[in-house]
Amino acid sequence: MPEFLGPVAGFGVTFKAMFKKRLTEQYPEEKKPTAPRFHGRHQLNRHPDGLEKCVGCELCAWACPADAIYVEGADNTDEERYSPGERYGRVYQINYARCILCGLCIEACPTRALTMTNEYELADRTRESLIFTKEQLLAGLEEGMVEAPHSIFPGTDEQDYYRGLVTEAAPGTERQVAVSQGEKPAEEAQPSVTVPATGVRPAGTGAEA
Repeated sequence: MPEFLGPVAGFGVTFKAMFKKRLTEQYPEEKKPTAPRFHGRHQLNRHPDGLEKCVGCELCAWACPADAIYVEGADNTDEERYSPGERYGRVYQINYARCILCGLCIEACPTRALTMTNEYELADRTRESLIFTKEQLLAGLEEGMVEAPHSIFPGTDEQDYYRGLVTEAAPGTERQVAVSQGEKPAEEAQPSVTVPATGVRPAGTGAEA
C-alpha cells in the first residue's frame, strides 16, 4: 500500500462507524440486566440458622490490592455467639471509593462468607457514605433463620455448619441480647433452648432428619 493511503485507511474506520445505528441506553429509566457472574456490591452471608459465616480471619483484607477492606475480629462466647467458629467479624467495612471490584477478596475467603452481588449502583454524594459497614453488607434473614447472636444448633459443631448439615435454626432458639458494647442483658432475656435436632441433615443423605 502506498504511504499516502495510510492516513486514508485509518479514517476508513471512522467513516464506517459514522453510518452505524446509534445505541442509546435509557439509563436509569431502563436498566440493562447484568451477567450472572457480574462483580457488584459485596454481601456477607449467613448460615441457614442465621449465624454469620464470617470468622474474622481478615484474609479478604490482606488479599485486597486497593486496601479497601477493614476487618476487626473478636472472640465468640457462649453468651454472645455470632458465628459457629471461635471468632467472628466484629467490624467489617468496605470503602467503595477505593474498591475496584476485582473479586480477589471473595477468592481468598475460606468460608464463602463474602460474595459479590449484581448490584452496581454505588454512586453517592459523600466519601463517607461510600464506606459500607457490616450492617449494610450483611445478608437479610430468610425463612428458618434467627438473628444472631444465638447458640449453635444443639448437637452440632463448627464443621457440621461448613458441611451443610445445619439447614435451619433450632426450634425455640431465641436471639440473645448483645453485650459487646457494655450493654447489660435484660433480666427477662432467656438463654437459647436446647431441643432435639430437627434442622440437621444426617451426614450422607439429602433429606432432613
